[in-house]
Amino acid sequence: MEILVLGGTAFLGREYASQAVARGHRVTCLARGESGAVAEGSTLVVADRNEPGAYDAVADREWDAVLEVSWQPGMVRGALDALAARAKHWTYVSSGNAYASFGTPGADESFPLRAATELDVVEQELYGEAKVACEEASQAALGDRLVIARAGLIGGPGDRSDRAGYWVARAARAAEEPLLVPDTPDVATQVVDVRDVASWLLDLGESGTPGVFDTVGPIVPFGEWIELCRQVGGHTGPVVAAPAEWLRAQEVKEYMGPESLAMWLVDADYAGWSTRTGAAALAAGLTHRPRAEFLADVLAWERSLGLDRDRRAGLSSGRERSLLASLA
Repeated sequence: MEILVLGGTAFLGREYASQAVARGHRVTCLARGESGAVAEGSTLVVADRNEPGAYDAVADREWDAVLEVSWQPGMVRGALDALAARAKHWTYVSSGNAYASFGTPGADESFPLRAATELDVVEQELYGEAKVACEEASQAALGDRLVIARAGLIGGPGDRSDRAGYWVARAARAAEEPLLVPDTPDVATQVVDVRDVASWLLDLGESGTPGVFDTVGPIVPFGEWIELCRQVGGHTGPVVAAPAEWLRAQEVKEYMGPESLAMWLVDADYAGWSTRTGAAALAAGLTHRPRAEFLADVLAWERSLGLDRDRRAGLSSGRERSLLASLA
């Protein structure tokens, strides 16, 4: 197959390109080339998608599959205008943020969406509305040649968000020290491995399968996730559980961001964020590697970056010690 990746220098796009090359496909990545190198064996076409003529080098070719991940509506529409007529199959990676609300556990793809933004360029505050606008533009241009993958939390090797890797990295970083955890063992976590997503999206492209899919991982209770991370990371120290109300009073952030408890969500407005069924994707062939295997590979990636580095998500060692002292 002739595959075009719009991007391909970071995380999902790069993993998709790497696996496509390994399957014997010819892969072209159109990107500025500033986020890193493309996968070995793929071809980089350097272009700034914000500039006129960005797609000129690839617009006269026929593509068996195209992968698009952008959330800027003007950029997505520009790619569709230039390339949709020559693409047999197109995958748009959207987001669970496209849904109108997140408070309903067990929701699926039939749940109402946000209203699409009419802007071409948006800031982060309109991320969900922008994803809906990109979905609508893709559906209008491609019809039954389109997959929309509404991704939840994606983790795995290459993840720079630091969310899915925090707990196993923390378990390994200070294996004998007390580990601060929230006293909410039944709160759900849900993360999908980037390698499993890329493999499945390639399968859909090869078969020409269309559809709209929540692309999410298995639901794992928080307490079980912590214990898995301790086992993989080799943590033998005591576990100190802090009440959710106390953590909130200490202004510990939920889910993401510096000095947060990564993947932890007790906000009632997000009760369904980590509990989407994902049944449609499973029926279409998405498979999930065992969580222990996922965590072992994530820990290897975390070690390569440095367990003591400043993180984009999770507590720093100093903040954790301070909280433990206050709780005691």
